[in-house]
Amino acid sequence: MKIGYACLTLGVYNTNFRTCTLKTATKEHLLTLIKHNLDTLDRIIDYNSSMGITHFRISSDIIPFGSSPVNTLSWEEIFKEEFHLIAEKLKINAIRVSMHPGQYTVLNSPNEEVVKRAIDDLAYHTRFLTALETAKSSKIILHIGGVYGDKETAIARFEKNYHLLSQAIKDRLVIENDDKSYHIGDVLAIGLTNQIPVIYDNLHNQVLPFDLSKDDHYFITVANQTWKTEDGTQKIHYSQGAKLKRAGSHSKTIDLEVFNAFINSIPDVDIMLEVKDKNLSAIKAANLITPNKKISNLEKEWAKYKYNILEHDPTLYNEIRTLLKDKEAYPIIKFYSLIDQALLIEPSEGTRINAASHVWGYFKESATEKERNQYASYIESFKKGTYSINAVKGMLLKLAVKYKNDYLLSSYYFHF
Repeated sequence: MKIGYACLTLGVYNTNFRTCTLKTATKEHLLTLIKHNLDTLDRIIDYNSSMGITHFRISSDIIPFGSSPVNTLSWEEIFKEEFHLIAEKLKINAIRVSMHPGQYTVLNSPNEEVVKRAIDDLAYHTRFLTALETAKSSKIILHIGGVYGDKETAIARFEKNYHLLSQAIKDRLVIENDDKSYHIGDVLAIGLTNQIPVIYDNLHNQVLPFDLSKDDHYFITVANQTWKTEDGTQKIHYSQGAKLKRAGSHSKTIDLEVFNAFINSIPDVDIMLEVKDKNLSAIKAANLITPNKKISNLEKEWAKYKYNILEHDPTLYNEIRTLLKDKEAYPIIKFYSLIDQALLIEPSEGTRINAASHVWGYFKESATEKERNQYASYIESFKKGTYSINAVKGMLLKLAVKYKNDYLLSSYYFHF
């Protein structure tokens, strides 16, 4: 079972992708951005490997204007070395990658121009995954599209256009049930008829159900029939609904107790988490399923979270510290439950200053007189309301970079 997350890596220094507008999409700027984004992907793969995350969805925007005539660069040749180095890391660490074109990539549109752009976009995604030297198990996920007033005709149009695709695209394409138009029954029928692997999305099935008498295990088992050996391990999408928000909205983080019950009720599959805190939930899940259930896993996590928790609630901070004292235990669900509780509590001025003071403690001996005065000034300005806490954190982050404090640079304190 591989656990993955989508596109963005939160709370990790220097892992932001960049893009540009049409106006600034010059050849030189595109080259700079592509180099930056590939270097960023390389760092993310290193991070994922170190955290036991073995599945990652790469953002479609990694090559700005990748499927547009605006970008005429032979980027896979220009950056062949960068692609190869990343490819080697993916192979060595057995990391599976995927991509998911956006809502405007619609293969069953009645508008021929929209379909043409969709095919161009699928070709771009295929081109990128091929440049990464990935096998057919690195998939491109697509929804069926719109209904356009006649679902039967829309499905027929999807099937017709699917069979016009190149074999290279077909080798990677998988289809997924959505929460508005095409339930899992529709998608399974299309997948079985046309030999297209099907991704089952549990939350989409809750919002747009097909058969309420059937459970997740049933639909995952049926979807498995659409996966061939060369497609790799069957994949599903998993998410939990956000409370008090639109049906289908993803939760901020994964409730690990609920997730644990889910994975114990289904076959062994690869799971892409769709959740707002991205890698943070993926690490939770990876620590849950790991056979290496050692307290050191949670201690490493605590090192990243501790100043955030101190900022939000010192009482829960102390409770978590106490929880981790038993070196023979592995209280993973309780550990993350306390973290989730703490992060829901609004910090006070006092708890914010207290946490900042702990972080400042790493620099107070080595900081220059100017930096000491600046820190004191920032804190006073925060108390007066003229500076936000983010300004204080920004200054402390600059000091962490300057003094090469890897422990703090790995902390989530600066990022949320």
